[in-house]
Amino acid sequence: MSIANLADSRPQSQPASASPSWLNSVIKGDCVSALEKLPANSVDVIFADPPYNLQLEGELHRPDQSKVDAVDDDWDKFSDFQAYDAFTRAWLIAARRVLKPSGTIWVIGSYHNIFRVGTVLQDLGYWILNDVIWRKTNPMPNFRGRRFTNAHETMIWASTDQNAKSYTFNYEAMKMANDEIQMRSDWLFPICNGGERLKDESGAKVHPTQKPEALLHRVLMSSTKPGDVVLDPFFGTGTTGAVAKRLGRNFVGIEREQDYIDAATARISAVEPVETPQLVVTSGKRAEPRVAFGSLIETGLLRPGTKLFDSKRRWDPVVRLDGSLEWQSNTGSIHKMGAIVQGLDACNGWTFWHYEADGKLLQIDDLRKTYRKEVLAAGA
Repeated sequence: MSIANLADSRPQSQPASASPSWLNSVIKGDCVSALEKLPANSVDVIFADPPYNLQLEGELHRPDQSKVDAVDDDWDKFSDFQAYDAFTRAWLIAARRVLKPSGTIWVIGSYHNIFRVGTVLQDLGYWILNDVIWRKTNPMPNFRGRRFTNAHETMIWASTDQNAKSYTFNYEAMKMANDEIQMRSDWLFPICNGGERLKDESGAKVHPTQKPEALLHRVLMSSTKPGDVVLDPFFGTGTTGAVAKRLGRNFVGIEREQDYIDAATARISAVEPVETPQLVVTSGKRAEPRVAFGSLIETGLLRPGTKLFDSKRRWDPVVRLDGSLEWQSNTGSIHKMGAIVQGLDACNGWTFWHYEADGKLLQIDDLRKTYRKEVLAAGA
């Protein structure tokens, strides 16, 4: 993995498919400036963990008077809410330019900033798909005892606009990962700790808000495909890049702090990607490419004049050259004809109608599967 300088960024006309220098690298610099030098429509998914603008006033101590290792870095400090909103607007505008029309963005935050981020997202025309609650199994206690324990963070998942329909959501895979129950929008994970937490030579945390890899695993599994490009404009110590590499996705990170870049580079270099066969995830019929019934005729998988049957051979319409079915005085699509013969309003013709082969009745849906495997896959 390389560290790319902003001055070396490729021209905006070069597509990501050409493996540009910025792919699978960390760009050092300000996030807005770096985003403006990346090609337009080059990124499939953005995961952003921006400064939270925690507005801390003074040091925080535990009851035993030991100091809490809180976020007090300069990169998290803004003069006021207006300054933070201007910053948020600037990077979200730049981020939207690099997203593909089918791309989505995840932004994580706390109560300090996530509502302001959500407002700016909507003002800019992004369309919120979900807000996902990351509930922490081991949150930091509320030491002063004057508020509820802050035990969660919120992620906003959004598409580029209201009309975006082709974004990736691996519904069946998420359902399979959740014991075949629909995945909910409240996720339970511990905060980053143990061997996963990066520490310096003195034992101090390298980054105060390092996210757990399990969280990013679910984010990327739900909303990306192998080979997709995942951008993290606030890369930190590289959790997004590490998980992306492991899952067979490409990444690009933007980070201005050299210490974080060094830690991320070493971390990602040590990651072993999952073998390609294991990257395949469960998918439903909605994820499969559409096949028109007429395509079976055009490719010779089904001949005009062939009789189709229901499973009990009560009806036997004939396939016509244009892909319609004819039965008695009725003509129509496989779906319409299936509904007509049964006296129903609708019918799935692919599973209702059968063709005969070697004396057996087989669903015409089997021919659709053959078409996808032998025609569509061969041309991919």
